[in-house]
This record gives sequence, C-alpha cells and structure tokens, in this order.
Amino acid sequence: METISGKTKFFLYEWTYAMLRNWGLSETSAHLINLLFLALIFGILLLLVQVIIRKVLVNFVGRAAMKTASKFDDYLVHNRTLNNIARLIPLYISIQLVPVILTGFPGWINPAKKLINVLLVIAWVMVIRSILRSFRDHLQTKKSFEGKPLDSYLQVVNIFMFFIAGVLIFSTFTGQSPWAFLTAMGAASAILMLIFKDTILGFVASIQVSTNDMVRVGDWIEMPKCGADGDVIEINLNTVKVQNWDKTITTIPTYYLITDSFKNWRGMQNAGGRRIKRAINIKISSIHYVSKEEITELKKIQLLSAYIEERQAEIDLYNEKHFPDRTMPVNGRNMTNIGLFRQYINKYVQQHPRIRKDMTLLVRQLSPSEYGLPIELYMFTTDTRWAVYEDIMADIFDHLLSAIKYFHLEVFEAPASDDIRGLKLSFKPELFAYPG
Repeated sequence: METISGKTKFFLYEWTYAMLRNWGLSETSAHLINLLFLALIFGILLLLVQVIIRKVLVNFVGRAAMKTASKFDDYLVHNRTLNNIARLIPLYISIQLVPVILTGFPGWINPAKKLINVLLVIAWVMVIRSILRSFRDHLQTKKSFEGKPLDSYLQVVNIFMFFIAGVLIFSTFTGQSPWAFLTAMGAASAILMLIFKDTILGFVASIQVSTNDMVRVGDWIEMPKCGADGDVIEINLNTVKVQNWDKTITTIPTYYLITDSFKNWRGMQNAGGRRIKRAINIKISSIHYVSKEEITELKKIQLLSAYIEERQAEIDLYNEKHFPDRTMPVNGRNMTNIGLFRQYINKYVQQHPRIRKDMTLLVRQLSPSEYGLPIELYMFTTDTRWAVYEDIMADIFDHLLSAIKYFHLEVFEAPASDDIRGLKLSFKPELFAYPG
C-alpha cells in the first residue's frame, strides 16, 4: 500500500484541523499544531511498534535461535541481524504515514519520503552487512576455509555494497536514473583509481595470496624489510597484521606480499621438524693423529668402541700392504682426534630420541677460517615449538662441548681480558734485556 486512503486522511487530519480553527487559531498555526500533534501521536505509535518488534524478534526469536543445533543462527544473533531487521518495519510504516502527517504542507511530502527512503537504504545496508558477517564467522569454522583471508573478501563486498547504496541515495535525492550517476563517475574514474590505488592493489593481492595459498592467519612469517617476524593475526583488504615475538604489532600492506619476498615458516610447522644448523669451531692447533694410548682410552666410549676397532683393523690392513715404513706417521693412514670426534657426534645424534631420522642429518666440516675449523650439525628436531626446540639444541651442544676435551681438542675462542692480563704477569723483561 503506497498511501493511506482519502477517508483516513480526512478523519485524522481534517477533524483535528477543523477543531483547531474553531478554537480561533489561524490557518498556518492550525496546520503547524496539527502537524506536531499527529507527529507526536504517530511517533508514540512507532515507538510501541518498535518495542513490540524487538520483544518478538530480538528476544523471543533470538533466544529460540540460541537453542537450535545450527551455529549460523547464533552468528546472526551475535551480529545484531535481528536488531537491524527490527529497524526496517517502523521505516516502512513511516513512509505510509508521511502523507497523512504532512497533509497541510504538501510541499514537504516528497522531501520527507526521500529522506525516509535514504534511511531505508542505510537500514538495508546494515542488515546485509550483518548477514555477511555471519557468513564469514560461519565459514571460519570450516576446515576448508581455515586461514583464508575472509575479512578481505568481506571488505571488498562491503565496498561494492556501499557504492551501490551511494548510487541509490544519489538517485533518490536527485530523482535521476542511477545510470546518470554512473556516467558521471566514468569521467572521474582516473581520479578514483588514484584515490583508491591501495585498495585496488590490496584487493588484487588478496586474491593472489588466497589463490596461491601464500599466507594464512596463524602462519609464522618473517619479512625483515618491514620489521616483521611473528604470527599473522589478521589479513585485511589493505593490510596484514603480524604479532612479533616481542608482542609488538607490525602492519604490512597486503600487496607487499606479492611485490617483495618474505619467509613463511608454515612448511617447517607442517613437516614436524625444525632445523638445527649450528657449528662448533675447533682450534686447529689441537688437531692431531691419535696415539695408541689415546685409542685405548677412546675405546672406553661406548658409542665409538665398535667403530674404532673396525676402523683400526681396516687401517692396519691397508698400511701393511702399501706403507711398510711406519716410522713417520704421515706415511699411511691414521685416525685423527677430529675425525673420531665427528664420528662421535654423528652416532650421538643418530641415537638421540628427539632428532628426526627421516630428515636430513649431517655432521660436516666447513672451510677452515681465522676462527678455526667449524664442525657443523645439520639436522631436524622432532618438536617445532620454539622453547622445546631451544632446549633440545642446548642439550646437544651442552653435551658435545663437555665431551670435546676427552678427544684432546680445544674449542676456538677469542682471547679474553684475563688471558691478556695473564700474558702481562708472565712477561719477564730481563729475558729480553740487551747484554751490554
């Protein structure tokens, strides 16, 4: 029903208008007071309707929805969808009552209708927005949408919805076709693209990030350029929020994930193994061939006992055939303390319960440098949690640094202040004095 019937108009307006005129009021005053009176009456009526609707929709229907097995209706209640729907009904009633209230001011009827139509557009936007939020919350509980940038998609839909609402509001106020507004917007498209450059780039980047599964909420990413090193807590249309390990928040433009490089640690977490890549620098001057006495002593190490016996038998057989003169140790093959230490590390980590045996496991020498000869451990732990990973790595190196002295090896370290002071105390100037 677009308008109320003429008979109703006469009864509600003409009767009160005639009564006010009989009281001696002027025509303008009677129309104005009649307008205020009817506005008050209908205002109270709309308030009662609003209260009744809220009681029925928000309270009764909302409570019933919370008791159902489905979770989607719970999200509708949580996002205030019923409250937004409750605002629509009074607005639709108001647009029917406007011709009655403004009978004495016919020139105000169209502007008032336009204003209510604008409010209806806004109210519908709020309803649709709350429904879309409910869909987002519902999809976030699905495993197939886990980590997807649903907030980015929602923001894109909201932008299009606000644009359509703006076109409808423009058309309502001006009385022109929406196509006229779109034609005018086409001329200003270059300016709009400049204004919304970041939004457009973010939208395209969000699609690429989602399609290629580059980043999900909860991923640990590292992007030194932006100072980001932590977990992704939110992916929006324009920004990605990363909570760093020091609990600070770094905000990265979404399109940076496409244009710049970053490291995603999700592969490590999914694989279930976290890499150890750390070296012990051995002082080169402590490396030597092991003597028979040292071999006898090192055989007491259970992890090396079988290896030393097997290796020694192989070396003795080879030397007997090819190097009869063994007065010079360089002739022939010999075991070294660094080689035995490397074998010990290899066997130690091989039997370690918290090192992955199905992933790369290496104990290798790196190129010697001014800091000694690095013996690097390259392997993966069975636990990827940071604190547990650090404990496993520390336990391994605690043991190796303590065991190294039994191989008559020394760990390289730069001279400390105590070393310098010791040299000064042991220095005797008289030994270097000129005899004359």
